[in-house]
Formats: sequence, structure tokens, C-alpha cells
Amino acid sequence: MVNVRRERYREETKTEAKRIALEQLAEQGIAGISVNAIAKRMGVTGPALYRYFAGRDDLLNDLIRDAWHDLADTVEATVTASEGASPPDRVRAFAEGFRSWAVTQPHRYLLLFGTPLPGYHAPQDTVLAAHRTMSALLVVLPREGFATAGQSTLDAQLAGWAGARGEGDVPPAVLLTAVRAFTRLHGVLSLEVSGQFGPMGIDPALLYRAEVESLILGDSGVRGSTRLSGPG
Repeated sequence: MVNVRRERYREETKTEAKRIALEQLAEQGIAGISVNAIAKRMGVTGPALYRYFAGRDDLLNDLIRDAWHDLADTVEATVTASEGASPPDRVRAFAEGFRSWAVTQPHRYLLLFGTPLPGYHAPQDTVLAAHRTMSALLVVLPREGFATAGQSTLDAQLAGWAGARGEGDVPPAVLLTAVRAFTRLHGVLSLEVSGQFGPMGIDPALLYRAEVESLILGDSGVRGSTRLSGPG
């Protein structure tokens, strides 16, 4: 019973520390996260909190890991809810889930996709957690209707990347489409969450949806390798 209480206290302490760290992140960005400042807020000493986190990087690992899994949970839920819908509607569902997560907690989005912290290296398990979101995108992409990809260096790199993550059966052309689609959606979202569209007087939600429709229709200048709606 003592061990159970100790473990519960440990988890409660870590949860509170991460909550405060997220507040610091929202207010000051990633550079503003301070284990000592968190300890002060919690009424404990810095060394006491280091019993739960080996250092700031260890705390960042937890925040990044949590954020990747939370994002993946969101997009996976929208993809699951879209089962039975047409491929274009499933792509729209993924895109809306992706955006809703980003705009409701932009500080966590920028933690994942913003400027890397100098000297910080994410552990391998956070990289694998990140792949869950890409896997959700691959689920909604049709396997037919793409231009046949050659055996280029990029094809080999994509195949190696996918194979290492259990996606070895996905054709290279589909992998390329997924990566390009993700890149384009991220491009709009990163500008939106950092407030870049405000001075332009443009509604970023409308711009994002226009980009989604462009992806679905293949209006990128390389029709066939980027078309997300399948044959037709």
C-alpha cells in the first residue's frame, strides 16, 4: 500500500510539474521552461523536483511525448469517425482534426513543429510517437490513382522510412503524397498559429480549407503524384 501511495504521489507531482511547464511554454515559449521556477511554484526545492525529472531535457521529453500522442489521438479519432466516407471526405476529416488540435493549443503545436531548442535531441520513442499522426494520414489516402513512381533515391528513402515504422506495404507514390500533403498543411498551420495572417486580413481557416481542397484535386502542378481523391 505504501508503494502504491508513493507511486500515486509521484505521478501527481509529475502531472503538476508538466501543467506548470505548459503554462510557461504558453507564456514564454520553450526557452521559458525552467525546472527551478516550476519547483518554486510547487513549493519544493529544485533538487527535490530533480528526483522526478533528471533535468529540463527530461521534462521536455515528457511534454513532447504527451503532445505527439495527444495530437495522434485527435487525428485518429477523426479518421475513425470518417470510416465509410469517400477518400476526399476522409482527407478533409484528417485535416480538420489536425487543425483543430493546433489552433486550440498553439504553444504545444509550436513545441512540436517550431524552432528546435539548441542542443536538444528528442529520444527515439518521441520520433515513433510522431509517426502515429502520419500513419493516420496514410490510412485515409487511396492506394490507386497515383502516378507510378520510379526507383529514385527519394523513393528508396521513403521506403526505408516507412518500412522502419511498419508501413512497408505503402507504395512510394502514396508515401510521397502523404509527406507533401503533411508539409503543405503544416506550412499553413505554422503561419496561422504564429499569427502571420492577421496583418493580411485573411481568414486562416478559409486559406487552410482551400489548401486542403487543392491537395484533394491535385492542383499543385504535379497532378497524379499529389492527388488525394483517388481515381476519377
